[in-house]
Amino acid sequence: MKLTLNGEAIKRDERRKKGLKRDWMKIAFVYDAVYPWVKGGAEMRIHELGKHLTAQGHEVHLFGIKWWEGKDIIEYEGMTLHGVCEARELYVGGKRSISEAIVFSLKLFPRLRKEKFDLIDVSVFPYFSCFTVKAVSVLSKTPAVFTWHEVWDGYWYEYLGYWKGFFGQMVEKAVAKISSNNIAVSGWTKNRLEALGVLGEEIAVVPNGIDLKRISEIEPEGGWTFANPERKIYGTIFAGRLIKEKNVDVLLRAVALLKADFPGIRCCIVGDGPEREALLRLTDELGVRGHVDFAGFQEYEALIGKIKASKVLVLPSSREGFGMVVIEAFACGVPVVTVRERYNAAQGLVEDGVDGFVVGLGERELAEGVRKVLWESSSYNKMSEYATRKTEKYEWEEVLRKLNSFYEELM
Repeated sequence: MKLTLNGEAIKRDERRKKGLKRDWMKIAFVYDAVYPWVKGGAEMRIHELGKHLTAQGHEVHLFGIKWWEGKDIIEYEGMTLHGVCEARELYVGGKRSISEAIVFSLKLFPRLRKEKFDLIDVSVFPYFSCFTVKAVSVLSKTPAVFTWHEVWDGYWYEYLGYWKGFFGQMVEKAVAKISSNNIAVSGWTKNRLEALGVLGEEIAVVPNGIDLKRISEIEPEGGWTFANPERKIYGTIFAGRLIKEKNVDVLLRAVALLKADFPGIRCCIVGDGPEREALLRLTDELGVRGHVDFAGFQEYEALIGKIKASKVLVLPSSREGFGMVVIEAFACGVPVVTVRERYNAAQGLVEDGVDGFVVGLGERELAEGVRKVLWESSSYNKMSEYATRKTEKYEWEEVLRKLNSFYEELM
């Protein structure tokens, strides 16, 4: 939605011509996956940033795949969404589609060139769109910001094998060389980006955020109250895409071990993905089908309600760029057990033994971490209280302050 030339718009235009620090920008976000049609941490971050920036008076555009029906360009929650190309499968054989990323990047160029922006913010993964944004940035003399949700580096070889992995790693390194304006979503990601050769002064850390007020107003599933944690419905909960690197199979094996000490334990699996059918078969093989609820994707209120109704959130991922669900769990007063893996940034959010545990990636280690959380109610309450206090620095107001400051330095 473009601003008309009313009095306020004229004042803003005058401020822009004088080169003054201003309270208005026209910002383009670029990412192929768009919330709420695709649900994930990166999608949610862009959606929330867009909403909050719009509320501050900025004009926000999002260029992504056209997941919706109807016109290519639509208004959604105050933002302008541009459908760059028709919907395509993001995953092929359980892995991100390379052809989808290439098609999106090629189709992006003419769409992005049609309008003039004050700043373009592109999510780095899946990489090819970064080259398009760089070209548009140079041609239109528009600052470009590269937002890194994670850095893969050597993980490419695990993900794609040697030759394809080598190509993926080279593409990632090439992207790291073409921008001096980088945002990392965590200190963990910043460190990994520096290891690729990017200078520390060229990286700003702007974490993902949460709406603490909204979370506080959501009722827990089953009507549990903080005063009586024993009434919680679920012993453990996982939330995320059901893909191999999330290691949900390890969690299911841990549940099989835990039921010896906790015969009534229930585990809630929130999310969907290519591993769902294999995981369902595994619950039968392990004899835990009656202990595991596969809830599928949930709307945000329902997800938070389920987390609040759980005693511990388990995130056994081998790879996480941030681990948004960890902060959401903390905001719900729920301790977290995650794993000590090289590419898992979520372990940097958990203080071992204080608001959860960081353990090795194995069913016995995972089961022991969960057991420690569940066993003592007194230590559980302390963990819960500490986790809740920890979330204040992730409030959207604080995140927006950091983001606006970084953007304004580039104007």
